[in-house]
Amino acid sequence: MQLGFSFPQAVSPIGPVTQARAAEIATRLAAAYPGSYQPFLHFQNPYQCVVAVALSAQTTDDNVNRVLPDLFERWPDSTALAKAEQSQVEECVHSLGFYRNKARNLRGMARIVVDDYGGEIPATMDDLLRLPGVARKTANIVLAESFGLVRGIAVDTHVYRIATRLRLTRAKTPAAAEGDLCKAFAYRDWYRINHDMISLGRAICDARKPLCAVCPLNDLCPSALSPAVVRE
Repeated sequence: MQLGFSFPQAVSPIGPVTQARAAEIATRLAAAYPGSYQPFLHFQNPYQCVVAVALSAQTTDDNVNRVLPDLFERWPDSTALAKAEQSQVEECVHSLGFYRNKARNLRGMARIVVDDYGGEIPATMDDLLRLPGVARKTANIVLAESFGLVRGIAVDTHVYRIATRLRLTRAKTPAAAEGDLCKAFAYRDWYRINHDMISLGRAICDARKPLCAVCPLNDLCPSALSPAVVRE
């Protein structure tokens, strides 16, 4: 299938066997977590989406969701956030860790959006990647959730851990794994696979104590029989 946009190249060997296994993985996860997709972070528009996802680095979605109501009340749009003082934003996001960098990135993002995009979050990958604190994971989520544009697979720590255990990628970092997953999974599965893998990671495929015996993918997972994985 030829797509009318570019995405990262695979860094691992992804052939028909891996693609067939990925298709089965997507089918089983969709059955395990049926229904419409509900984002884990709370946002209602592109501006809120960028802020929420950018803040989610190195912390939990629940922690971010606790901060967002106050943040959005104080700075309801990019124009307001662009005028905020660094110390004010730091105070608001202090509980999330790396708060100085996160506050600096949020303010920088807002200024660029106001100066270069008329206060509106841009709707292209290249433009989003210009914004401080926005890498491909964030950009993929913003494009999909705010604009209905699926341009890749958002790879967070859950997705990367599960993809690695399933041997869908040999990439050394989550960012580098995106190209492998985009090649392994059919385009029709790109949107759901992030949500479904996160759901699996939270409920079953834990980083330290994976529940392999009850995992719907255990017979497809090369790591399921490895005592080293179970004892991580």
